[in-house]
Amino acid sequence: MGGTEHLDIRREGATLVLTLNRPEAKNALSLPMLVGLYDGWVEADADDSIRSIVFTGAGGTFCAGMDLKALAGKGIEGEHYRDRLNADPDLHWKAMLRHHRPRKPVIAAVEGYCVAGGTEMLQGTDIRVAGESATFGLFEVRRGLFPIGGSTVRLQRQIPRTHALEMLLTGRPYTAREAAGIGLIGHVVPDGTALDKALEIAELINVCGPLAVEAVKASVYETAEMTEIEGLAAELKRGWPIFDTADAKEGARAFAEKRPPDYQRH
Repeated sequence: MGGTEHLDIRREGATLVLTLNRPEAKNALSLPMLVGLYDGWVEADADDSIRSIVFTGAGGTFCAGMDLKALAGKGIEGEHYRDRLNADPDLHWKAMLRHHRPRKPVIAAVEGYCVAGGTEMLQGTDIRVAGESATFGLFEVRRGLFPIGGSTVRLQRQIPRTHALEMLLTGRPYTAREAAGIGLIGHVVPDGTALDKALEIAELINVCGPLAVEAVKASVYETAEMTEIEGLAAELKRGWPIFDTADAKEGARAFAEKRPPDYQRH
C-alpha cells in the first residue's frame, strides 16, 4: 500500500480510503499529492479484494484546488517526484480523474472547501456526500484562469446546463444545500460525518456482487452519450455475461436459502 507525504492510503475492509493530507494548505494540489492519488487509483484497479473507494480530505477540507503559489513560479513541494511526471506527462490528469476512470465505485466524502480543482475532481467521482458547511465552486474565471480539469465538458452532463453555466461563468461559491439542489452532490450530512456516511454507502456496495457492480458502472458511463437504441444494445453486451458468473449463481443460491451471499470474485 502506497501513499506519499500529501496523500494517505488505508484500507477499511474492502474499501480503499484515499485522503488528501495537506491541511495546512487546505489540501491544495501538490506533486506528491498527485503522485499518491494516481498510485491509489492504480492500486484499487489492480486489487480484486478492493470493491469500493472513498476519496476525502484531512483537516476538515476536501481540496482548495491547484497550488497557486506554485503556478506563480514560487516553487513546488515534492520535486523528488518529478521523474514520475517526466515518465508519464499525463499522470496529473489521471490523478485528477480527468483521464482515468477507476473500475471500482468512487465515493467522495467532502468537508469544508471543495473548490476549483476540488470541484473538478469531484466530477470524476460516482457518489458524493458533503458536510452541511461544505463549499463548492469553480473560481477559475475570477482569477483569469480556465477550469481545464474537465468542467466545461462534464458539468453540463451532470447538472442542468443553466446551473453549469452559472457556476462556470460567475465563479461564485455554492453551499452544500445549493450543490445538492442542482444535483452536484447526493447527500448533505452534519459536519464531520461525511466520511462515516461515505463508508456506510461503500459497505452497501461491498456486499454486492463485484463483477455486477463493475459492469453496471461501466455500462452507465459508456452509454451516457449514446442514443437509446445504441445504449440498450451496449447494456446487453455488458449485462448478459454477468448472468453466467459464479457470483450470479451464488446470489441465486443465497436468495433461495435466505442468507447473505458470500461473493468471491470469479
